[in-house]
Order: sequence, then C-alpha cells, then structure tokens
Amino acid sequence: MERIRFSLSESEAPTTWYNIAADLPGPALAPALNPETMQPLTRAEMAHTMPEQLIEQELSTEREIEIPEEVRRIYAMWRPSPLFRARRLERELGTPARIYYKYEGGAPTGSHKPNTAIPQAYYNKLAGKTGLVTETGAGQWGSATALAASFFEMTAKVYMVKVSFEQKPYRRALMETYGATCVPSPSNETEVGRTILKNDPDCPGSLGIATSEALEAFAQDPSLGYVLGSAANHVLLHQTIIGQEALRQMELAEDYPDLVIGCSGGGSNLAGLTFPFLGEQLRGGRPVRVIAVEPAACPTLTRGTVAYDYADTGRLGPLFRMHTLGHEFVPPAVHAGGLRAHGIGPLISRCVEDGLIEATAVAQTACFEAGVQFARSEGIVPAPESTHAIRVAIDEALRCREEGTSKAILFGLSGHGHFDLAAYDKYFAGTLADDNPDDELLARAASGIPQVDQA
Repeated sequence: MERIRFSLSESEAPTTWYNIAADLPGPALAPALNPETMQPLTRAEMAHTMPEQLIEQELSTEREIEIPEEVRRIYAMWRPSPLFRARRLERELGTPARIYYKYEGGAPTGSHKPNTAIPQAYYNKLAGKTGLVTETGAGQWGSATALAASFFEMTAKVYMVKVSFEQKPYRRALMETYGATCVPSPSNETEVGRTILKNDPDCPGSLGIATSEALEAFAQDPSLGYVLGSAANHVLLHQTIIGQEALRQMELAEDYPDLVIGCSGGGSNLAGLTFPFLGEQLRGGRPVRVIAVEPAACPTLTRGTVAYDYADTGRLGPLFRMHTLGHEFVPPAVHAGGLRAHGIGPLISRCVEDGLIEATAVAQTACFEAGVQFARSEGIVPAPESTHAIRVAIDEALRCREEGTSKAILFGLSGHGHFDLAAYDKYFAGTLADDNPDDELLARAASGIPQVDQA
C-alpha cells in the first residue's frame, strides 16, 4: 500500500495562531533583559526593533490571535500543507507503528519558514519599513525573508553563516532570484564582522555572529525592519498553523499521535508542530509524548545550561532565559545549518523544564542514513534538519516492532533537501563526519554566559 494523504481545503485552514503561553501552568515566562541595564525589556525598548503588532504577540497571553486576511491569502498559495501516513516506510521497517508526517516542503522556498516570514514582512510594511534585514543559517530563513520581501515590494539583505554560504550556493542563488542580497558572515561590512575576522580570518561563522551583523546593519538604517526566523515568541506563534492543521488532519485519519517528534534548532519548526498538541493536553485532552531532536554537534537542550544569555555573539540584542551553550559557541560545520543555534526559544526551554518536551541528540551520519531510507520509501528527499526527526521516528517505530506495540508516531518534515544534495554526496562518499564537541569546548563556551540574578 502506498502512502496516504490527508488534506484540508482552503476554507478549513486555521484563521488564528495558537499561543501556548495562555495554557502553560505556573509563573509567567521570564522577561527578556535589556543588554545595557540588565533590567526587563520595556515595550518602548522593544519598539526600537519590532512593530507594535509583533510586540503585542510577543507579550500576549491570549490563546488565539487572528491571522490578518492578507497573510491568509498568501498562505493559501501553499497551505494547508498535507499530512501523510508513511505506509511504505512502515512496511519496510516491519513495524506495527502508524507513522505520519506533516510536510512543509510545498512552500515556495521548500520549508516551513515562510509561515512567519510573511506576517513579519506584512507588519513591518504597515510600520512604514521599505526593507528587511536578517541572518540565516542553512539559508531556509534567508530564502523565506527574500520571498516575503518580494511579495510586499521591499528590499532584503541576509547575512548567511559563512560555512553554509559555501556549502549551499543555490540557497544564495534562490535569495538573489527573489531580489535579496546575501552576504557571507562574518563579513567586513560590520564592526562585529571585522573584529571577528581580525581575530580569526578563517572563522566559519555562526548564527550568533550573523545575528549580530544583521542587528548592526539594522541599527544603522531606519528604513529597515529586522526580522528573525526562530526562537522569539511571535515567531513560534506564527508556526503553530502547522500543528493546528495537523490536529484536524489526524481527525481525518481517525487517529491521534502517541508521539510527536520535531527537529530542534531555535525552535520554530518544533513549536509549530507540537504546541497545538501540547495545548490540547494542557487543557485536559489526550496526553502526548513530545521529543525534540537536536544535532549532537550542537547539543543546546541536552548539554546546555538554562540561563540568561545573549541571542547574538556581539551582545547587541536582548538576553533571554533559555537553554544555551553560550553566545560565544561556534558549532562544527554540520550540514543541518538550521539547527546550529547556541540557544533556543524561551517557550521551548520552559516546556522542557516543565517536562512537557523531552530532548535527545543524534549524530549527523545516522541522520543521513535515516534520510536516505525515508527518501527511498516515501520518495521525498528531506532537508538535513528534517532527517533528525526522521531518525528518531524510525528508531521509535523499530522499538514498537521489538516490543510488539502499536503506536501512532507523528513527525515534522520541515522541508525538502533539493538544495542539500552536496551533503548527500558526502554521505555516499563516506566523508561526512560526526563532529561532537568535547566537554572542554562546551565549558569554554559556557564560561562566557553572563552572571545574571534570576531571582
């Protein structure tokens, strides 16, 4: 039997985003801190970097937030996205488990990132901005920003982590096709970049460095709006359209997941799929086991520290209470560039601390092995980031086979890997390495985490 597709019509698409902050038990989320005063960031200070509507979403405790009609019209170009039952993969694994995946690769840029790029561009356009600036790891977010800027007739500039810029030239070409400028980071365009290159001319870059460069460029040009692809509350909020659709599609399947699995970097894909299911659980619905899967090369949740830390290496932006490896951490050059983040969204951290999400780390070669197996059974070549979720989904399905148990497993296929075939080439050639940071490296990076009173 072939895979089974569960689809929603355009009229069945969600009209609101889901805000998990409304349902989390216990105290309110710890506030972001001003990097100069180390005091909670005020609304006036937040207004320097984001439009009023995004500030409202960042701070909101309302359960549902309306999606603007203009944003929904653009979403309708590719949403609702399909949910599949992977019957061919089930058969190959010989598992009694029922495996489902929510596929975001049908978006114009091939991943889930436009789900938040479109509304962020929309709100910045309303605020009078004529251009956007941002950072990107693997290029998925940069591509989405370029697309959104094009739709709203804005310019876009993207600082892309240098190692990914070199590994993924077609991501740069895609951004340029949409009219954006893509700069390898660290660069000589900013003071932060010049300082880093002076100390380390061969620096491969990191998401924290690219973020600092984007923030510096933003601060120097009032016509620009700064947008970000992960971690922030409003970004995670926008992505929940994924999980809301999946809830309805699981109803069409007459099933409900026992496990929900997502790859984990800054947290947007993970939150987008899992938060609506966690919300159902928190409101008295059926419990689910949620697993965040991160690369062993950048083990933020599994080996990091919960502390206030900067989201960027140059310490230009606010501090967030989150799981972090330290803002000075430069991860190995694994191909899952979208997961090479030293910190993660505070809402994800809170869910991990509360026991709502468990975390695991997996090696790069094991992920590509799972990605190839998935491609050969289901026909979709997954992005390196997505292979992390596939790896654990396969492992859990095999555990079901060993135990003789039948569970429903849902994972997020966050994007396709058509621009990542060079990485698959390396896997087939046997030259793909498993780079795992040792304790000394992690301790050195963690020593730079600022000491902030969290009382």
